[in-house]
Amino acid sequence: MRLTGTALRLTIMIGESDRWHHKPLSTEIVHRAHKAGLAGATVLHGVEGFGASNRIHTTRLLSLSEDLPVVIVIVDTHDRIHAFLPQLDELVTEGLVILDDCEVIRYAGRDTAPDSKGESR
Repeated sequence: MRLTGTALRLTIMIGESDRWHHKPLSTEIVHRAHKAGLAGATVLHGVEGFGASNRIHTTRLLSLSEDLPVVIVIVDTHDRIHAFLPQLDELVTEGLVILDDCEVIRYAGRDTAPDSKGESR
């Protein structure tokens, strides 16, 4: 799959302890993004942060380390990201969802066949 030019970046900021039916919310979001055919999703674990509660969560304080920040980033076309947003309405009850335009220089899936010069198409 190739995605070049203007795209939309979807960034979802939640807590590590957020759950969906007893499993991590980040896992549910990634699996739904995959099922929806989005170009890809990445989950990043933060080491420190705070949100609406104004309480700092950090790896340096053992009493607060159980709810560290988690960020999920998905980049795809505007239409595909907007079609996915209703699922986030269902899943994310606390957190922050950010949409911003971005420019994709190159995206090629690992399963693309190389051409005669050994380069991915």
